[in-house]
Amino acid sequence: MTQVFQSDGQAVPVTLLKAGPCMVVQRKTPTTDGYDAVQIGLMEFVKPRRLNKPLTGHLKKAGAEGSKFLREFPLQEGAGDFKPGDRVLVDQFKPKDKVDVIGVSKGRGFAGLVKRHHFRGGADTHGSMFHRAPGSIGASSFPSRVLPGMRMAGHMGNSQVTVRNLEVIQVDAEDNVLVVKGAVPGPNGGYVVVRRSKR
Repeated sequence: MTQVFQSDGQAVPVTLLKAGPCMVVQRKTPTTDGYDAVQIGLMEFVKPRRLNKPLTGHLKKAGAEGSKFLREFPLQEGAGDFKPGDRVLVDQFKPKDKVDVIGVSKGRGFAGLVKRHHFRGGADTHGSMFHRAPGSIGASSFPSRVLPGMRMAGHMGNSQVTVRNLEVIQVDAEDNVLVVKGAVPGPNGGYVVVRRSKR
């Protein structure tokens, strides 16, 4: 993250996303696959030994050697005809566009109720022996069990998160950099998926 200054002098917190170049690796059609979608790969340097033989052949068929991060996107009617080898660049976005960013959040390991679910906790003084415990997790006589979805201590983070309706501030087509307003999930250098906002 960093910040950019707008023409009126306002500082805007932004995240710089290296968004490409990407390439169409596979085109899925209703006749061959039963649905309409396109598989896109991020073009970057990957050591050949990092790719297994099936993936190497799959990429070579599309002329997309050096792509490790593959994602599939469903196509709507009238979305255009994509062929393997076509390049998908960042210039399809314009400033003021709204995008959704999907990534995997930072893993925090095993966390308790207070940190993971923002429970208030008990009193610290007056002889209280109840500080960071969960309290009641269910009734005894009925239903005599813990209901599914009960908030408890456990693995925090390291799950898919979608941040919706981030505004595109700048587009650098030369370096394939997308500047979006606000924060995105995941660590620095992590992989994310950027799509046009659905809402």
